[in-house]
Formats: sequence, structure tokens, C-alpha cells
Amino acid sequence: MTQENFKRLLKAIESKDFNLVVVGGGYVGLPLAVEFARRGINTSILEVDGGKVEAINRGQSYVEDITSEDIKALVRSGRLFATTDKNVHRNADVVVITVPTPVDPYGEPDLSYVKAAFSALREHLHAGMLISLESTTYPGTTEEMAQFLEETGLRVGRDFFMGHSPERINPGDPKWKFHNTPKVVGGLDRLSTELMVRFYSIAVERVVPVSSAKAAELTKLLENTFRAVNIALVNEFAMISHKLGVDIWEVIEAAGTKPFGFMKFYPGPGVGGHCIPIDPLYLLWKVRKLGIDAEFIALADRINKGMPEFAVSLLEEALKSEGREIKGEKVLVVGVAYKKNISDTRESPAYRAVEILRAKGAEVKYHDPHVKRFMGMRSVALRDALEWTDTVLIITDHDDVDWEVIAEKAGIIVDTRNVIRRKGLRPMGRLVVL
Repeated sequence: MTQENFKRLLKAIESKDFNLVVVGGGYVGLPLAVEFARRGINTSILEVDGGKVEAINRGQSYVEDITSEDIKALVRSGRLFATTDKNVHRNADVVVITVPTPVDPYGEPDLSYVKAAFSALREHLHAGMLISLESTTYPGTTEEMAQFLEETGLRVGRDFFMGHSPERINPGDPKWKFHNTPKVVGGLDRLSTELMVRFYSIAVERVVPVSSAKAAELTKLLENTFRAVNIALVNEFAMISHKLGVDIWEVIEAAGTKPFGFMKFYPGPGVGGHCIPIDPLYLLWKVRKLGIDAEFIALADRINKGMPEFAVSLLEEALKSEGREIKGEKVLVVGVAYKKNISDTRESPAYRAVEILRAKGAEVKYHDPHVKRFMGMRSVALRDALEWTDTVLIITDHDDVDWEVIAEKAGIIVDTRNVIRRKGLRPMGRLVVL
């Protein structure tokens, strides 16, 4: 029976004659679904947000990397469809789960979305299915979810096949998209891995198989913990450089001339998004369960989380140098998305920066051409805002911000991204660079 289910599914995948269900239509799920639908695969998106479902089915994109024209063409062709109906699993041959994996208020993994997705899947689990978990999580999660599914009496590797393939979507990246970013896959058994390789090879140029689902899960955690730790290191260097009166950006560029043994990372107001601030905490939680105290990872998390406070302290210093106090000061925050040229504010350091400014008695407004609403505020027109105040705190360096007018009008600029100098601008007022 194992070989029969495997051969039947393999044949369907190789002939591109199968039904794909993508669970979650967000920044990961939508690009994945669109890419497979482009390759002629009958693709359904299962999404709990009815607003997103309606948007997809009328051909409207809410993700920057996907155009509405792309969606409209695929919906019209009948290859792409979105629904809130969990019964869509009944006819699924392949299911890819791309739901969020946040942390709770105590910094521990919150798998509620993953568990809900597998609960809905289990109701319609049938022989001959391939299931890929793409949601970032701690090593062992895929095995745990397989055991949950096996409570139906069906067995992984015999009746259904399952593994992990960590998502590598980088929102706003003009070069690396779903189709040309290498895809790591690790099945719970040999046949599952083979099916995953064949499946993802339909839409991805290079698929990289690893020995197990745990290895695939740990790969993603290593990738983003590597980034989190190195960002924390350079953030700490930025604080040290400030005390020494040295320009950290000059130091980084000088170190970057070494042709071996050094990789450039840049300081900033903190880390944001769903990966870098979250993934190391999943690893930290797991290894502590194993009796390992990963102090290095915990320290990096503390340093990165403290950067918004350091950025505000630089603003306080600049104000004091002009005989002003932050209490009662009008402050314009420029950019609130977690990185440039996107609208995603998940875990953005702007949240903490605004909280600190308000707690210190400052009046805050913000300008972000990509984010219309943020923390009870609406984005203000830049020129109007610079009539309101000349004090600016730069959090996100979007390309479509008028940096020239900021340099011309602002009296105090705290630039956590070094964007003013990178643009070759000469500010009229005081410039403080992180």
C-alpha cells in the first residue's frame, strides 16, 4: 500500500495533475500559491480572513511582491481560488501550511495557528496526500504534527507523506523571489523527501534535500539566528562607537575591505518582521527544554530589543545640546514598517520607539508612504509634518520618502539607517547618525 500511494501521488505530481491547497494567504502563502498556479497547478488558498479571500477572488493583491494583474489572470483561468471553507481539504493531493508562528507575551512559541491548521486538515486527511509545513518553528514540530494526524489511523510514510520546507520569502526583494530562491526540504521519511523534491521542483529552480524534517527546521533557525546575532553585535559596536566618538558606519565599510573572514552587517533601531526577532526565540525555547542555556542567543535578543531605547536616547542628547527637553517636544517618526519599501509592521522597532517617546512626554506623528495607520495614528504628509516640527527620528529608510526635504527642513535628525549621508545630502540642521 505504501508504494501504491507513493506511486500514485508521484505520477500526479510529475504530470502536474493534482490539487494544491495552500493554508494561509499571507506574505508566504500568496506568492507560493501564485507561483504554482502560474505553472498550471490547480491551486486553492484556505484563509480564515474573509477579506483576503474576497480580495483574491476579485483579483486584488494585498502583498507588495504580487501584482493584482497576476492574480486576476490566474483567477480568470480557474487555476487560483481562495476560500474559508475547510472542506477544500477533501480533494487536496498536496497541502502546504504557511500560517504564522508568533511568540506569546513570555517569549515562548505560540503554535495555535499551526495546531488549528492541522486540526482542520485532520478532519479530511486521506491516503495519498503530501503535507509540507513551511511555518518557521522549533525542531520536532513536524514530527509532533504527524503524530497528531496519525491518531486517525493513517500512517505517515505509508498512507500519507509529510515533511518540512522552511519558507524563505523576503518581502520587497527585487531579485530573490519564490522561484529562484533555493528551497530546503526534509521529509519524515525517504519517500516523503522524494515527493517534496518533485513537488517543489515544479516551481523552484533549485531544491535542496536534507536528511530529515528536523534538519530542515533547524536550517531556518540557523539562518535567522545568524542574522540576529550579527545584527546584535554590530548594534553593540554602534553603542560603543558612540561613546568613543567614532563613526560606526565608517568602521564597517573599512572592515568590509578585508577580502576574507568578514561579512558586513549594519546597525539599526532594532529588528522586525516575522523572522529575525522571532526565530531565535523558538530555538532558545527548544534548547532550554533540552537543558542547554543558549546565553549568546538570549544576549543578542536583549541587545536588539534595546535599540529603540538607544535611538531615543540619541534624540534626547541632541535636544539637550540645544537646550530643549523631550517632554513636550513634537517628534516626527519617519518610517514605521520593519524594513524599507514594504507595508509590513510586524515586530517593527517603531512600536517600541513610539511607546518610549510617548512615555517621556513627547507628541508623536509619523510619515510612512506604505503604512496608512499605525498605533492609532494616520500617516501625515511629509511637508505638513515638517511645518509642525523640525525634530525627526528616522526608523525606516523607504526609497520613496523625500529625503531632500527632510535634510532641508529638519532642525534635528536622528538617523538610525544612515540614509541621509548615503543619499549624499547635507542637512541644514543637526544630524545624529546611529
